[in-house]
Amino acid sequence: MANNLTWHDHKIGKAERAQAKSQKPMVIWLTGLSGSGKSTIANQLEQQLNALGKHTYLLDGDNIRHGLCGDLGFSDKDRVENIRRISEVTKLFVDAGLIVITAFISPFKADRAFCRELLSDNEFVEVFVDTPLAVCEKRDPKGLYKKARQGEIKEFTGIDSAYEAPESPEVHLQYKEQSAEQSAAELIEALKLGGYL
Repeated sequence: MANNLTWHDHKIGKAERAQAKSQKPMVIWLTGLSGSGKSTIANQLEQQLNALGKHTYLLDGDNIRHGLCGDLGFSDKDRVENIRRISEVTKLFVDAGLIVITAFISPFKADRAFCRELLSDNEFVEVFVDTPLAVCEKRDPKGLYKKARQGEIKEFTGIDSAYEAPESPEVHLQYKEQSAEQSAAELIEALKLGGYL
């Protein structure tokens, strides 16, 4: 870290920005295996929150790797750095008063905990999109599991790289063959019950 840096406080802060938007800023962090439905559910969630008049921003794993994290690969070290960068970005967006939705495999508990620790109490909502590996492999929307099984992709989460499932997520979306719209609606109800919305 660079030396001789001083944090500059401003007159308008998170509370004022949130008040202007009439909402509680937070991160809704969707985690799960590739193909679990995270991005599809996140997309539906943002649409439903938008319909409720909420100010949101959606950060998706693949999209982020086209820019901010375009220099990173998929080694464990690069995965940690990927989530570190995303965590810092979500902190800024929460400070802006937004509801930030993220859709990242984020396989390591420590990395998700890092993001939680950057935020204030009740600003990090961990959502475990709990879809069995067999279902994810059957879906295989990008053909990644097939390539991983054939050895074309190394260190693929769920195959030859670990996925550390959340032990006590704020919301646990268990696979029941429901649609993404139904999952997003279930998530919104859980957020209301938890006092987040």
